[in-house]
Amino acid sequence: MGSERVQRADAGLSRDRGLVLMVALPCLNEAKTVEAVIAGVPAEIPGIRRIEIVVIDDGSSDETGRLAARAGAQVVTHERNRGLGATFREAVDLALAKGADILVNIDGDGQFDAADIPSLVAPIVAGEADMVTASRFMNEQTRPEMPAIKRWGNSQVANIVALLTGVRFKDVSCGFRALSAEALLRLNLVGGFTYTQETFIELVFKQLNIVEIPVKVRGTREFGTSRVASNLPLYAFRALQIMLRAFIAFRPLVFFATLSALFAVPGFGLLLFLCTHYLQTGLFSPHIWSGFVGGSFAFLSMSTLVTGLVADMLVRIRLNQENSLYFLKSTEWRRQREDV
Repeated sequence: MGSERVQRADAGLSRDRGLVLMVALPCLNEAKTVEAVIAGVPAEIPGIRRIEIVVIDDGSSDETGRLAARAGAQVVTHERNRGLGATFREAVDLALAKGADILVNIDGDGQFDAADIPSLVAPIVAGEADMVTASRFMNEQTRPEMPAIKRWGNSQVANIVALLTGVRFKDVSCGFRALSAEALLRLNLVGGFTYTQETFIELVFKQLNIVEIPVKVRGTREFGTSRVASNLPLYAFRALQIMLRAFIAFRPLVFFATLSALFAVPGFGLLLFLCTHYLQTGLFSPHIWSGFVGGSFAFLSMSTLVTGLVADMLVRIRLNQENSLYFLKSTEWRRQREDV
C-alpha cells in the first residue's frame, strides 16, 4: 500500500550490523502483569542487535514502576495520568532520541504475548513495511473471546477508518504494533485519549506501508479494567472525535464540501420551491417562510464551502511545516543512530 517516497530518513542505512529496537510498555496500575510482560520480551530477535525496554508509568498508584525497574526496564514516570495518546507520543519521542530503528508498543496488561514481537518486526527488518500491527480479527483461529458489543464496536471503527481513508484494515484498535523510524519521524499525533486509529489515518495519508499480521491475544484482561474502553459510549464518542479531526487535518475540503452539499439541498430546494410558487401565482405568500429558511441554508452552504477552501490552503502550509520538522527530526535521529 502506498507509493515509494523520493527520500527516506532510513534510505541507504546498512542493516548488516543489525537494528536497534525499543519496546515500549504504557502502563497504568499493571503491577500484577508488568514483570511477566517484560520477561516475555525475547532476548534475541533476527536482524536486531540491541533491544531496550522502556516502561512508561502513566500515573500508577500501585507498584508498577518499582516492579518494572526490578525486572530490568527503564522506567519513565508520570506524576499524573496523561492518557494513552500522550503516552504513545512520549514513546515515539524516546525512540527517536535513542536512535532506535524500530519501536514496538505493547500493553503492560498481559493481553498480548511478547513472544510475538519477532513476527511483528520481521517485515520492518526486511524493509517491507513502515508499520506492522497485530490483528485480532484476520483469522478465525486467532479471534479472541470478547463481549459481542466490543467485537461489533471494533468492526464499526474499522469501517469508519476504511470510509475515511479508502483502505480497509481488519483491526485498527489493537495497541500491539511495530513502527519503523520513518513512520516515527512522519507521525505528528495530537489525540490525548488514544492514538490507535489516528495513527492509521495519518500514515495512510502520508503513503507509508502498513501491514497486518494475525496474532492470538487475550480477549479480556486478566486483572483490572481497560482504561480506554471501559466506558464504550464515551470511548466511541472520543475516538470518533479524534478520527474526524485526523481526517479533516488532511482532507478538509472533502469534509466541508460534503457539509456544504447537505446544506445546499434543502436550501436551494426551498428557494426553488418559492420561485416556482411566485411564477405561478405572482405571490410569495403563504410560503414566504421557505425563502427565509432556504436562504439560511444556502448561506450556510456557501460559508461552509469557503471554510473548506481556506482550510485546504492551511493544510498545504501545515504539510510544508511538517516536511521541515521531518528534516530536523531525521537529522537528529541519524546523529543519535550513529552513536548507538
